[in-house]
Amino acid sequence: MQTIFVQVKTELGQAYKVAEEAVEAVSQISEIHSTSGQFDLLIKCYLDDTDDIGRFVTEKIQRLSNVKDTFTMITFKAFS
Repeated sequence: MQTIFVQVKTELGQAYKVAEEAVEAVSQISEIHSTSGQFDLLIKCYLDDTDDIGRFVTEKIQRLSNVKDTFTMITFKAFS
């Protein structure tokens, strides 16, 4: 299992709509948080080890309505 975080910049005033669409459309999403700063949303996703991260982000996240930009962080190990 791969864990990635995708920061999303939306069109002005569209963060909640993007989050709602994403939760319904993308099964790999675990959590979505609204954030302040350069990006509007932080999306946590769990992907199968064989999934292509680039293809997932470009085809599932960037194609959501009102998404302007993304920044993807690939994680290695979770500490608890």
